[in-house]
Amino acid sequence: MPAGPVSHGVGPWPGEWPVEAHFDPDLLAHGDTRNVVDRYRYWRMEAIVADLDTRRHPFHVAIENWQHDMNIGSIVRSANAFLADTVHIVGRRRWNRRGAMVTDRYQHVVHHEDVAAFAAWAAAEGIPIVAVDNTEGAVPVDRADLPERCVLLFGAEGPGLSEEALAAAAGHVEITQYGSTRSINAGAAAAVIMHEWCRRHAGPAA
Repeated sequence: MPAGPVSHGVGPWPGEWPVEAHFDPDLLAHGDTRNVVDRYRYWRMEAIVADLDTRRHPFHVAIENWQHDMNIGSIVRSANAFLADTVHIVGRRRWNRRGAMVTDRYQHVVHHEDVAAFAAWAAAEGIPIVAVDNTEGAVPVDRADLPERCVLLFGAEGPGLSEEALAAAAGHVEITQYGSTRSINAGAAAAVIMHEWCRRHAGPAA
C-alpha cells in the first residue's frame, strides 16, 4: 500500500490515482490518517460501510443507557472491531461518542425508548436476547449456549442490568473472574463476550 511521510496512516497517493468509485479524491490528494485497516485506506466512508454491510456477523449488541454511561462509546468501538450487525441503545438517546473514536460512523446504531420497545423489536425479529451480568443463575460464557444469531445485552457500569432487562432475556451469561473485584468494566466485559462469540462462530478475518 502506498505510504507517505506521515506519523500515522498514509500520505497522498503517489503516481496515477486509481479510478474505482470507492476511492475518495480528497484522501488520495491529502492522505488518509483515519484509524482504518489497510483494506480501507483512501476509501470513501459510505463505501466502507457498504462493504462492511456485506460481511457483518449476525449478532447484535445492546446497552441499557439509564445513567449516560461513559462506556457506550467503547462498546460501539468494540462492536465495530468484531463486526457486529447493529448496536442498540436502550433508554437515553444521548451517549458520549468520544470513546467510539469515530467508529460510530461505520457501525449501525439504533435507539429504543425502553426495554419493552427493545424486547418487542427482538421478538419481532426472532432474535433471542442474551443478558450479560454476574447475577445469580448466570452461566459462565465459556460453558453457555451462545446462539449464532442473538443480541448481547449489557447493563450500565455499576448497577448492571435492570430487572426488566433480565426478565426479557432468554439466557443469562457471565464472565468468570478470579480476583477480588465483583465486576469488571462494562466496556471490557462487552469486548470479552463479543470475542467469545467470534471465536465460536466467525471464520478467519477478511
